[in-house]
Amino acid sequence: MLQFIESSEPVLDLPSAVIFARQSPPPDYRISLLWEKGLLLERLGRGEEARENWIALLGLDPSHLGALSRLGGILAAAGENQLALEIFSEAVAQYPGDPMSRVNLANILIKEEQHEQAREQLECALSLNPNFRPAHAGLAFILPRLGEPEQAAWHGRVAFQGRCLVGSQYRGEGTPITVLELISTRGGNVRIQNLLSDRFFQRYLVTAEFYDAATPLPPHQLVINAIGDADVAGAALAGATALLAHTTAPVINPPAAVLATGRVEIARRLAVIPRVVTARTATLDRASLASPDAAARLTEMGFVFPLLIRSPGFHGGEHFLRLDTADELSTAPEALPGNELLVLEYLDARGSDGKFRKYRVMMIDGQLYPLHCAVSSHWKVHYFSAEMEDYPEHRAEDAAFLEDMPEVLGPRVMAALQAIQTALGLDYGGIDFGVNPAGDLLLFEANATMVILPPGEDARWDYRRPAVERVCQAVHTMLVERATQDWI
Repeated sequence: MLQFIESSEPVLDLPSAVIFARQSPPPDYRISLLWEKGLLLERLGRGEEARENWIALLGLDPSHLGALSRLGGILAAAGENQLALEIFSEAVAQYPGDPMSRVNLANILIKEEQHEQAREQLECALSLNPNFRPAHAGLAFILPRLGEPEQAAWHGRVAFQGRCLVGSQYRGEGTPITVLELISTRGGNVRIQNLLSDRFFQRYLVTAEFYDAATPLPPHQLVINAIGDADVAGAALAGATALLAHTTAPVINPPAAVLATGRVEIARRLAVIPRVVTARTATLDRASLASPDAAARLTEMGFVFPLLIRSPGFHGGEHFLRLDTADELSTAPEALPGNELLVLEYLDARGSDGKFRKYRVMMIDGQLYPLHCAVSSHWKVHYFSAEMEDYPEHRAEDAAFLEDMPEVLGPRVMAALQAIQTALGLDYGGIDFGVNPAGDLLLFEANATMVILPPGEDARWDYRRPAVERVCQAVHTMLVERATQDWI
């Protein structure tokens, strides 16, 4: 909950909760000036100053809807989800009849994987205003995750049909590089916002599955296909392909290249590369997996236990299970959203010390860049949940990989990585993999959805900063060079 205290000055250092001062009612001009100042600071891209400004305004008027909304938005953009959740919850409590406050709260709940609670807020927003497009857009995103794709498609049409293009603000001083950024309303988008600084780029977002050829495209120098997940965004990739018939600008990650990176297709395509081991992969509906003959059918398809099942479209380890015996098949699918589920062969990536290692290498404009080596005692390895923070020996292993990837991996694995990059043909993408005792590359995932996360502020992560900066700089250089090359 928001906390209020009696004080003569607003408290600006907010480690765990937002604290506002309660003061005597000030003259209205103070609030008006702070409002205009905050909007100007945001337009100038001075987010930290804008944040303090909104807190000061709320110190004078704790129920100011605009300041609550703007502060919540800044916190959400900074990834401070819990504080943003408190702010937007307060806005809903103060203004229960405001549909945008409910959508803002729903968006944070979605980021926190609280989809049922988000749905409740979005449906409440529509009860207040049945034509409120942001609420329809939110439902279009989350309903597939709740197993209702047809209803999601209906909400998507209401939200985006005829309104597929939205411009973002440019805060630079010179002439911007103008970009069409193609996205899917169903998710599976490449998270490249932090790589498209509004000091250099003017972005126009296009919801590709609702692209209409009658919609005029703004003048632009570059098209970035940010649709990265072929398993969930087929309609968006089809729309992106149709859009490309109406532009001659250079394209980052052509839709056809992304469309060929579905998990089943990748397992088949890359299995022919020497020293690459891919996981047998199949797509089955949940009824088939829960049926009495499911185990026998999987055996006929070549699967053995343990095996993995997961819902497509998720890349943070959520909705991803390991089944050790056939007995678990009858109930496990119930825990996963969606009607179609992926079944994958389990690739054992344990080293001689019993630890699991997952390497990530980024593919940027034809070059390979090391991003991390995550070490964990658990089979499901992600850097944010791996045993890195409290294990200096694991961080040392990560540092060695970042410092000299060829030396750590060896020539055979490096050759396999080069071959995977050539086969995929992506301008931007990543490869997640392990290495078995025989020196083979165990392929976990290879596609365009890989995210580049900045290291935390803790000094323990200082060793990671140069490697991450190299990758980010490579992406920036690629975008600028492609946008400024001669084209007709």
